[in-house]
Amino acid sequence: MLGFSLPGVRVPHRKTTAHMPAVTMPPPALVTIPMQQHIGAPATPIVKVGDNVTVGQVIANAGGYVSSPIHASISGVVKAIDQVQLTNGTFSPAIVIASDGEMTPCPSLAPVSVTNYDEFITAVRDSGAVGFGGAGFPTSVKLDIKDTSCVDTILINIAECEPYITSDTQTVMADTDYIVYAIKALHQFLNANNIIIGIEKNKPQCIKRLSVATQELSYVTIKSLPSLYPQGGEKVMIYNTTGRVVPEGKLPIDVGVIVINCTTLAAIAKYILTGMPVVSKCLTVDGSAIASPKNVIVPIGTPISDVIDFCGGYKAEPCKILYGGPMMGIAVNELTAPVLKNNNAILAFDAKDAAEPKTTPCIRCGKCVSQCPVNLNPVLISKAYRNNDTAALEELKVNLCMECGCCSYICPTKQPLVHRNKLSKVMLRNAKAKEEKK
Repeated sequence: MLGFSLPGVRVPHRKTTAHMPAVTMPPPALVTIPMQQHIGAPATPIVKVGDNVTVGQVIANAGGYVSSPIHASISGVVKAIDQVQLTNGTFSPAIVIASDGEMTPCPSLAPVSVTNYDEFITAVRDSGAVGFGGAGFPTSVKLDIKDTSCVDTILINIAECEPYITSDTQTVMADTDYIVYAIKALHQFLNANNIIIGIEKNKPQCIKRLSVATQELSYVTIKSLPSLYPQGGEKVMIYNTTGRVVPEGKLPIDVGVIVINCTTLAAIAKYILTGMPVVSKCLTVDGSAIASPKNVIVPIGTPISDVIDFCGGYKAEPCKILYGGPMMGIAVNELTAPVLKNNNAILAFDAKDAAEPKTTPCIRCGKCVSQCPVNLNPVLISKAYRNNDTAALEELKVNLCMECGCCSYICPTKQPLVHRNKLSKVMLRNAKAKEEKK
């Protein structure tokens, strides 16, 4: 029977920046701010070339209900509105701003009055907050549930289970008060009487800080979880904190749960209390090719090259650069690629760490099956993919795959199992679309 299990994989932590408070880098000469930094419709630009803009100013409105507004991350002049290619290969309109070096805040910014549920949802939407854990789902849509009785648990995700990444850890340490403020707002406006903070045991300083900060909040429970990857996976964390399984094709809300990343919460609180929307992101910059690893607060749209230069450049020739962690990160092919809202790390690896492993024939050891958090069978999925057997792919529940990479990581023969799972999902989706057109 399919379901979630405690297995996962023990990955090396390599969290060398865990005790490094984030530092703020100076504004870059240029930022390129894509209109597609979230799931849903791209934002619609409302500025034109030659306009002067200030930090926090709205430069693009949400393009629909499932969308998010975009704000200027630096002050300066709009130099261009162009198309940029994103890491997934698609193109997005983008606003290019040349810095004036001043970082002048928008004069209209002010704390936001929030006294009821509707005002809270509006504030979340106007803040530009999205899922900072990676998915980029607009947070206002996630919280706009109208009937709050269908949700009995809100889960705050502070697992940060990928190697290297410590940006959420530093956000918790620096912005504890903001996170607690947002937790109280969720309790008040969503009638949330069961708020769970899920956090891996390898972050004792965060556990201690949050335990003290929430000790008088009877509706908050802190659950320290085993340091197993992919503990931070939404559905995995739901199971490991509540025992509930999110069925295939369903969302957490279908089992009465909402999951929110801790950095997203901090951003919402900052907007309500100060008026400053999402204009920057805390990133971990690390990896075997980085000269001086750091946690860095970076204006949205900053070129990756500028961030790496701020961290001392390279100490070895970079052979692979990733947005995100080594398990689920996306390879970057241009150093001009901009920092986005849902980025949490930039990792650069030398030749040794970036080398592709040699693949040998599958030995049918079953490790990929025993370690899969959702009990899939990657070997059979690979076979069905090679045979173009979409009926088998559906029966094998390939769409349950969260693409965490545990199967590829644990495989002794280094089979590209997670890649085949991804391609299998595309194959199945295309087959269903073709069938619907008949």
